[in-house]
Amino acid sequence: MSLLIDFFPLLLFFVVFKIYDIFAATAVAIVASAIQIAYLYWHKKLAAVHWLSLAIIVIFGGATLLLHDEAFIKWKPTVLYVAFALVLAAGKLIWQRDLLRYVMKGIELPDRVWNGLTWAWTTFFAFLAVLNWLVAFHLGFSTDTWVTFKVWGILGIMLLFVLGQGLVLVRYLPQEEPQEKP
Repeated sequence: MSLLIDFFPLLLFFVVFKIYDIFAATAVAIVASAIQIAYLYWHKKLAAVHWLSLAIIVIFGGATLLLHDEAFIKWKPTVLYVAFALVLAAGKLIWQRDLLRYVMKGIELPDRVWNGLTWAWTTFFAFLAVLNWLVAFHLGFSTDTWVTFKVWGILGIMLLFVLGQGLVLVRYLPQEEPQEKP
């Protein structure tokens, strides 16, 4: 259910775009993001990342609707990914903290692994920011292609990255002793 809540605004954005247009999809994404925040607040699962995402969709989505210019909504993923990368990098460089340690509560890893995770995710978010920027503005793709890429392409890339991270992390997690059979 948590995964559905996380992707609720994105999936509605995609469906409404396919039925109507980028402007209707943007309006729906703003409303869906506000509903998502209310739901997460009600269930005490609201995190700073949700507020950041809402602020960026309201600002860039609002500019898209007010100025009737789809370029603003196309900037939203790039700005969000840059913000994530900067927060992780600042956590490490300024506060000497691996912020992912707080996100992934309950997982015990050596400090060098947390350090590697922090820089891997920082680099990954920077890569996604540049990739979105290229697809949205510089490779000659249509808005329809950009929306499909934003939803399914980035989701697929992220899934592969998370699976790769999981394969790296699994060797550091405590192993359960096999149960002896009576």
